[in-house]
Amino acid sequence: MVGPYRGLFEGPGVKAFVLAGFVGRMPMSMLGIGVVLLISTLTDNYATAGAVAATTNVAFAVAAPLSGRLVDRFGQGRVIPPFAVVNAVALAALMVFAGFGLPDWTLYAAGLVVGATSLSIGSMVRARWSVIHGGSLRLHTAFAFESVADEVVFVAGPALVTVLATGVNPYAGLVVALVCMLLGSLALAGQRRTQPPVQEVRSASGSPILIPGIAMLACVYLALGSVFGSVDLITVAYAEEHGVKWASGFLLASFAGGSMVSGLWFGSRAWRISLRARFVRAQSVFVVGLVPIVFIDDPRVMAAALFLAGFAISPTLITGFSLTERLVPPSLLTEGMAWISTSIGFGVAIGAWAGGRLTETLGASSAYVFSLGAAVVAVIIGIGGSGLLRIPEAPSPPKS
Repeated sequence: MVGPYRGLFEGPGVKAFVLAGFVGRMPMSMLGIGVVLLISTLTDNYATAGAVAATTNVAFAVAAPLSGRLVDRFGQGRVIPPFAVVNAVALAALMVFAGFGLPDWTLYAAGLVVGATSLSIGSMVRARWSVIHGGSLRLHTAFAFESVADEVVFVAGPALVTVLATGVNPYAGLVVALVCMLLGSLALAGQRRTQPPVQEVRSASGSPILIPGIAMLACVYLALGSVFGSVDLITVAYAEEHGVKWASGFLLASFAGGSMVSGLWFGSRAWRISLRARFVRAQSVFVVGLVPIVFIDDPRVMAAALFLAGFAISPTLITGFSLTERLVPPSLLTEGMAWISTSIGFGVAIGAWAGGRLTETLGASSAYVFSLGAAVVAVIIGIGGSGLLRIPEAPSPPKS
């Protein structure tokens, strides 16, 4: 499995942008829970804490394609620094406003600016890989690595911010997130050698979301985001129902862990079936994997079931980003990938809301039916719209 990854990072400047991108995207899994922990600790008001975090997430989901378009038009090196600086100032202001007990509207205003200026660093890193390995099978391996990196961030980030906020200081988690964002983003902006070249916009569509295949993928990932958001919330409630709330982090880590393992394996394979077929099959496996969690009443068995259910996440994300890279013109690449990220973000918000409502009404175990239903919707859209994903395949690897 290691073979295909050997030599992936040997190009000029590759290691630098990979490391910068990893550090810069850490806040994407730390920000929401960090805001909730800070505000709820200082005010003892979970409703306000959750609402401010939701405001930040929605602002990011709305603004990500717009910032992606700016990056495509002016280049990462020119766009990232001002966004990163404003984002750092806004996050610092949010912490100050919360600390001084200022009116709630100031928290919402600061959270809005934080979300609107948060950049989709993962999309920018994938855009760099697309320039380096575009049209080759190496891009499949690079996207697999990025999917694994995302899962590492989502496993480590929430645990880190929780430990810092509860064991050190309520502000500590967000301070670390701010530092990671600023250092990683500015370091990525400084890697001019590997950044995608600015190209003249030649697409008649105006925006990647108007490309039928991208619009269909966005709908699929909106539904899949609902799965992710609902599973995260419901699993915490499930652990609490079974008297093991302390194990909720382990259960969620199992879900992400399955995705990490599958991402490494999926990226190591030289696939003979088309990207379109891989995309549809990965979704189908995901649905099948989610079925058992509706019926399991033992947290230990649930951990294993979530691991298996998560096994199809990375393949679905990898093929989705690969399809996006083929469907959008180079001049709109970052914005196109940002639309996938923003669709997932909106889906997570919907899933968290629906999962919370159903958990309160039906209980956690029954609420998992929503997660399964959202996955089924994703598969129906993906299969029904798969004809929009017919694209030329990458060349086969040379024979040795």
